[in-house]
Amino acid sequence: MTEDSSKAPARGRWQEKIHIGTSGYNYPGWVGPFYPEGTRREQMLSVYADCFGTVELNFTYYGIPRPATLSRMTRQTPESFVFFVKAYKGITHGGEVDKHVGPFRTCLEPLSAAGRLGGVLLQFPQAFRRSPESLNTLRSIAESMKELPLIAEFRHASWIDDGVFEFLRESGIAFCCVDEPRIEGLIPPIAAATSSIGYVRLHSRDGKRWYSGEGRYDYDYSREELMEWIDKLKDLAQRTTAVYVFFNNCHGAQAAQNALLMQRLLGLDSSPPPRPRQKDLFL
Repeated sequence: MTEDSSKAPARGRWQEKIHIGTSGYNYPGWVGPFYPEGTRREQMLSVYADCFGTVELNFTYYGIPRPATLSRMTRQTPESFVFFVKAYKGITHGGEVDKHVGPFRTCLEPLSAAGRLGGVLLQFPQAFRRSPESLNTLRSIAESMKELPLIAEFRHASWIDDGVFEFLRESGIAFCCVDEPRIEGLIPPIAAATSSIGYVRLHSRDGKRWYSGEGRYDYDYSREELMEWIDKLKDLAQRTTAVYVFFNNCHGAQAAQNALLMQRLLGLDSSPPPRPRQKDLFL
């Protein structure tokens, strides 16, 4: 996918607040379409950081990593590079908050100590619908991680409620804006800000495969579809101190390609990743 950079808007103060990245980076299938041929897995993060200033870590959802793993990642990236970390599934999906919050917070300590932790994403399943019990669960999780910047991503439209937004504002939790299929019951593509952070995740618009179990995130956003978010991002930037946009359509490097295109549409600096550097092998 290509785009004429001469059509990018002149850069303004609101654009300087917007940061683009992808949900994960360590994908072998990205070698060729995004990473230069020959890029090894241990080189990917440093090469990725030559194009993007932030990343959303997804592997933390499947298992709590050792602190040394995240410490090593800080050494592979510039000091200005910001990490967002998805909360372990046992916290948001398993109903075992007390059991897992302690070890999860411990694994984040290297990022916090380095000033590199942008926030923790609490991604809840679609079955997690608004109710007094669910609000209590959210309140309990927020209290257990109150010293961390939190972002809440809901998948069911029942959470689009003024009372919920007010609770998020009072708790300092950012609302995660999403782009996903226009299916009844899913969250619509609204731009809402409930903390100093604006947060957006673009998943897919393929409603036919959303519930199929395969290919949910195998989607390539068009220029026209991304343009629909430009005014929304501008609005978020004017109401927050920073806006982070992550592409989760990670099949075949579509997330990285769409992220580069979004940067160009916004008039942000971007460039294709350079060839991997040999010194990265020893970090």
